[in-house]
Amino acid sequence: MRIAVFIACLLAACCCRAQASPLPERPAEVRIVQQQGRYQLLVDGQPFHVNGAGLGGGSQEALVAAGGNSFRTWQSGDVDKTLAMLDRARDNGLRVALGIEVARERHGFDYDDGQAVAQQLQRVRAEVARYKDHPAVLMWVVGNELNLEYSNPAVWNAVGQMADAIHQIDPRHPVMTTLAGFDAGLIALLKARAPSLDLIGIQLYGDIDQLPRKLVDSDWTGPYIVTEWGPTGHWESPLTSWGAPIEATSTEKAQALQQRYQDYVASDQRQGLGSYVFLWGNKQERTPTWYGLFLASGEATPGVDTMQYLWTGHWPANRAPALRPIQLDGRAAIDSVVLAAGKPYRAVVQARDGDGDPLAYRWYVLQESTAKSIGGDHEQVPAAVDVPLRERGEGVVELQAPASAGNYRLFVEVRDGHGHAAHANFPFQVSR
Repeated sequence: MRIAVFIACLLAACCCRAQASPLPERPAEVRIVQQQGRYQLLVDGQPFHVNGAGLGGGSQEALVAAGGNSFRTWQSGDVDKTLAMLDRARDNGLRVALGIEVARERHGFDYDDGQAVAQQLQRVRAEVARYKDHPAVLMWVVGNELNLEYSNPAVWNAVGQMADAIHQIDPRHPVMTTLAGFDAGLIALLKARAPSLDLIGIQLYGDIDQLPRKLVDSDWTGPYIVTEWGPTGHWESPLTSWGAPIEATSTEKAQALQQRYQDYVASDQRQGLGSYVFLWGNKQERTPTWYGLFLASGEATPGVDTMQYLWTGHWPANRAPALRPIQLDGRAAIDSVVLAAGKPYRAVVQARDGDGDPLAYRWYVLQESTAKSIGGDHEQVPAAVDVPLRERGEGVVELQAPASAGNYRLFVEVRDGHGHAAHANFPFQVSR
């Protein structure tokens, strides 16, 4: 049964890709309907399954080429930037789940402050009125992970007020909010305080295997989109003895994407309306490579190949390299490797390219991030560390451990010369 469902999703994805063309110059009529116990998203009366990504600076055109039909955003306050993005989406035939910034309690907003809540509602109304008639708008995303480190349930009253206001201004497009995990208590609050939400956005990473159980335990029987999913999160990964999270390689992440999509995203044909993989682009979050499907220099990682296969049923003609985890001083990252300051060591990574393309290696060392931010809040890329690095053949490098004691991370990027790359990193400590 699971195989049949997956094949059906692939066929639907292929159809969406084949029809990718500029959108009509009119706002879409988007509805969620329930037929025979199954929810379905309709765009201008036609079924629409979301094969999407969170857009984080990545190319819309690359998303279309990979078979995507939609992307989500997080804020729309910059009018010129948002309109340019929507116009480009229209030209690319992409539908947009348009994010509206909503203040978070963890950043100091007080949802018992009636004046502040009213001012925020006024701003949201203005943003919706500004963009509601754009052809690329698919739905509204009111806030992001407002349940993360919160205590005041009044936030959901505010979300409900926003949903009501949006429906009054724009009856053509559904409204949702996104949740960082969920449980019965949270769902009960949403049902009581924000009943006019049309669906919810669910955000799970390594624990996405808990999605079927969470739906049952929380008694959420309505529609949803998995609005963020991807690699195992830094907060749920193995740690070194000094607390540094151990990041999977780009190859391991691509394998996880395929398994998680097939087993927990595409498998729900009753309530699930699709998903937005995180992240179509690149960002610093504990490391510069943890969540992005592209390197900062623009190369596509194996995860992009995997998403194309999941959306279309076809792998790219030329694929990204594959690699195994780095070994440093003959040991794995889970061994909590401590190096002596200033001493020489050898690191090895085994990489291969299925297309036979020659590979170029780039090794570098960064200080370990000290960020404690959550929920995707902004982080600075850690400072580069100037250490001697000498390549000793393909995938082999000799490095001199930094002179100062502390926590560091060794990175390798492997490029195939055709716009693709693989990557891995290794946290280590230096003692004097």
